[in-house]
This record gives sequence, structure tokens and C-alpha cells, in this order.
Amino acid sequence: MNPFWHRRGPAALTAVAATALCLAGTTPTSAAGTQGKAAEAPWVVSLGDSFISGEAGRWAGNSNVSADGYARTDRAFDPATEVTDPHRVYGTSYDDRCNRSDSAEVNSSPVGGRRVNLACSGATSTAILLPEHGGGPFKGEPSQARQLTDAVTGHPVRAVVVSVGGNDLGFEGVITTCAKNFVTPIGATPCAPALASQVRDRLPAMRTAAVKALGDVTTAMKRAGHPKGSYRLILQSYPSPLPDGARVRYPGEKYDRLSQGGCPFFDKDLTWAHDELVPEISTALAAAARTAGAEFLDLSRAFEGREVCSSTTVHAGPDERPSGRTSEWVRFVTSGVGQGQQQESLHPNYYGQLALGTCLGLKLAQSPGNHSCVNKAGAGPRDMHLRTAPSA
Repeated sequence: MNPFWHRRGPAALTAVAATALCLAGTTPTSAAGTQGKAAEAPWVVSLGDSFISGEAGRWAGNSNVSADGYARTDRAFDPATEVTDPHRVYGTSYDDRCNRSDSAEVNSSPVGGRRVNLACSGATSTAILLPEHGGGPFKGEPSQARQLTDAVTGHPVRAVVVSVGGNDLGFEGVITTCAKNFVTPIGATPCAPALASQVRDRLPAMRTAAVKALGDVTTAMKRAGHPKGSYRLILQSYPSPLPDGARVRYPGEKYDRLSQGGCPFFDKDLTWAHDELVPEISTALAAAARTAGAEFLDLSRAFEGREVCSSTTVHAGPDERPSGRTSEWVRFVTSGVGQGQQQESLHPNYYGQLALGTCLGLKLAQSPGNHSCVNKAGAGPRDMHLRTAPSA
């Protein structure tokens, strides 16, 4: 059974409500950045929040079968010793819950050169900003823009990839409210009617925050000896973690969505999140990229048919091994009891991270511009496709 089912009463409702988001073609590099480094392959650096840090990369699909490392979905489980250690996947970043996984997008992308992951789960745009613009330590780590300057000074850089905006928008609170509404015993109603207009009202501020973050990334790179245009600056959006209500494999809005599927949401809320919320966030981020002079990578439909509880996916079990062709690419909602951490819920899992890494590799192999990335039905996460996207 899904771990939620083991936490009953008001405490269970609180746990459910809390389990959501904490929410390359080579280009020339600057003379200062390459001096003495002519033989060094250009770096690719990622900054931002949980969707690019690698949150949930511990899990290769989802399973309610606890044996054998949750039916071999838990990559932190060592079958030889039967010991689970999340550090196997997240390294030392597990200690401060930044959760930079070994399969994070920049790490799983098929690009040459060094990959540097400065992103941290739960980060808002403030965590990226330079100190003089309000950027401060987040989870004990310095401003990401400041870390960026220190990291790339004296090294060639091919691209800086940023994921930001979801936590500024309050996406975690939105999803938490929707899940809490679903499990309310009396008078349960969808969250979409009340929240849709509120979210739209927040989008302009999210867009402005993303523009400021990208501006400070540009400044940080310039201080490191990399003027704008000497590397590729890419802002990406978020893949939808949930299907629309017509494609959920647990019909009838019953509690098996909670106890088995890990998708405690009403049909109306699923459809709103998939059809409106995620695309609206993507549109706002595309506008931010244009304002900041960055490229845009639209990931909003990258997980189509691979979302949590999608009717075209299955859970791993005794008779079904985890597979990138059949498993979900998103971590299902969990309470954090037994199966990892609450903060991993509704983030790209191992297969999702591989898919995003493939998308990044495809983008860097193309000339600069705006693109969207989609998957191929029935294929694995390495079989992604890039499409040219219109300018914002």
C-alpha cells in the first residue's frame, strides 16, 4: 500500500497536505575564461530549484511492494547488504536536503566536459541572486550566483541552465491545498475554482523574479570572465507531474488514488493543473527568458503519458520490473514514512531525470533558440524529441 495509508486521522491529512513540491553545439568562450585552459572541454552548469537539482532521482519508478528495495525502484538500496543509504544517490547534498542526485539533468545529459550542479531543492529566485541584490545563504549554502562566479572563473563554459519560478509562485502550496481538499472527510471540493485566479495574479511577480535571477546569473558570469554571448544561457520550464482527469488510471475519484496511486486529487484539479496551470507557468517563463535575453526550453509536455497515475504507466511489483518504457517518470506523493522523503513527491524520478538530461543534450546540439521537448509513446527516457518553439 502507499505509505500514506499507514498514517490515519488528522495526522494523515497533514502529511498528505505537506507532500508536494517544496516545490550542445560548442560556442566560443571568453579569453579570460580560457586563458591557460585551451585543452579543457567547456563546462555545463545548472542552477535553480528541485526540478534541476535532481530531487527524487533516487527512485526508478514507483512501487507499493516493500520487498527488495521497493521492487527495485529504490536506487539507494544495496541488495547485497539490504541497507538503504540515500547518500548513494544524493551524495553529501542529502545532508542539507538540497538533494542533488547523480542522475540530475546536467549529470545525465550526454554532453562532454565537466558538469556542475549548483541547484538546491526548494530554492526560490532569492537563492540565486547575488548578495548585493538580496541573495543570501539557502540551506547553509551561499548564493548560487556567487557560487557560479567562484566555480567557473578560469574555466571555459558552454552553457548555464536555470530552473526557477515554481517556488516563487507558491506551487507547493497550491498542490498541498488540492491534496488536502481531496482527503477532507466532509465537504471535499476541488481546489481549482478558488485557486486558478490567485495563481494567475501571481504569475507576473514570478516572471519578474525569474528575470532578476537571470540578470544576476549574467552578472556573475561576467565577473568570472565570461561576457554575455560567450556561453548559452537557458531558462527551462517544468514538466507536468500529473495527467488530466481523463487519463488517470484510478477512476471515480476514490481513495485508491491516495492509498495505491499516490495521486490524491480530484479530476477537475488534475485537468486544471495539466491543461492550465503548467502551461501558464511555461508561458510566463518563456516571456522571462525573452526579457532577459536567454534561450527557452519548454518541458511542459515532456512527461506526457508518464505522469503519476497516468493510465499508460504501471507500478513496479513482483511481476513487473521497473522500466523507463512502462514506469511513471515522476515520484508519487508519499508521506515520507518508509519510502524516502516527503519533499521528493511529484518530482522527476530517475527516469524523468534521464529524460530531462536527454532534452538538454538535444538542445545543446542545436543552434541557439527556443525549443520544446517531448517523449515518444512507449519508448524510454533516452528517446526524446526536440521541436522548435515560437518566440515568447
